[in-house]
Amino acid sequence: MLERFRGISAAILGPLVRLLLRLGVSPDLVTISGTVGVVAAALICFPQGWLWQGALVVTFFVLSDMLDGQMAKVSGRASNWGAFLDSTSDRLGDAAVFGGILLFFTYQRDSTLWGAVALAGLVFGQWTSYVKARAESLGFTCSGGLAARADRLVIILVGALVAGFGVPYVLEIAVLVLAVTSMITVLQRIAQVRRQAVALDAHAA
Repeated sequence: MLERFRGISAAILGPLVRLLLRLGVSPDLVTISGTVGVVAAALICFPQGWLWQGALVVTFFVLSDMLDGQMAKVSGRASNWGAFLDSTSDRLGDAAVFGGILLFFTYQRDSTLWGAVALAGLVFGQWTSYVKARAESLGFTCSGGLAARADRLVIILVGALVAGFGVPYVLEIAVLVLAVTSMITVLQRIAQVRRQAVALDAHAA
C-alpha cells in the first residue's frame, strides 16, 4: 500500500541525500548505522515499556532505509552488494522491532498470549520477505500483497506510539492485524508464484 509514496519521500529527502553525499557519507554507512540504531532502540526501549519513545527513535532510524537507496542512485554507486546489505539489514531491524514488542508483552504485560501474537507477526513478516527473495531468485515475479514491509512497520510503530500515550488495546490490535495481514500476504505471494510456475511448466510441456 505504501509503495506508492516512494516518489514523495524521494522528493522530500532529496536535499538531505545531497548533503550527506557532499559530506562524504557512503550509502553503506547509512545502512549500517540505521540498522544499529533500530536494533538498539527497539531492544532497549520496548522491553522497558518506553513505547512512544521507542517508536519515535526507531522511526528516526528507519528513515535511513529510504536514504541509503537514494544516495546510491544519486551518486551512481548502486550495486548488488548495496542491495544485499540493505535487504539483510532490513530483516534484522524488523526482527528487533517485533522482538522488542514481544518482550514488552512478556515482561511489562505478563501476557504470553499477546507475546505469541507478536511472534506470529514476526514469523509471517519474515516469511513474506523470504517468499519474495526465493521467488525472485528463481526468476519469478513476486510483489504486492496486503501488507508489504513498509505497511507492517507503520502499523506496529503507530500502534506503539499511540499505546505509549495510554490508549488501551491499540498495540494488541496492531499486532493482531499484522499477524493476520502478514499471513494473508504470504498466501497471496505463494499463489502469485504458483500461477507463474504452472504456466511456465505448461509452456515447457
